[in-house]
Amino acid sequence: MRDPKSERMEFLQGTLEMLVLRTLLFGPKHGYAIAQFIRQMSNDVLSAEAGSLYPALQRLELQKLITAKWEMSDNNRRVRHYRLTAAGRAKLSSSMSRWDEFVRAIGNVLNPAESQE
Repeated sequence: MRDPKSERMEFLQGTLEMLVLRTLLFGPKHGYAIAQFIRQMSNDVLSAEAGSLYPALQRLELQKLITAKWEMSDNNRRVRHYRLTAAGRAKLSSSMSRWDEFVRAIGNVLNPAESQE
């Protein structure tokens, strides 16, 4: 059986931000919940570690793609909830389009016979 931790992949530049925006499309979440969602949805292949996740959240907030607000969690702890803004939705849409184009281009190079059919 494979060890998912040993097979985790690094994020390409800008990919983490796109995944954070996509995660927040489903509703507000705190940082740990964002990391868990990404890990779970990727079947433990992707891991958004705190050292990269929180700087990404700060960058997105500075760009006004997300907002953040301190709130009390279910277990009475202060957590910072992040929400997607209208600008964040627009950025997510363009990022996903560029990502789809990138994936097709890589596929064409890796499988040239399939791309010429």
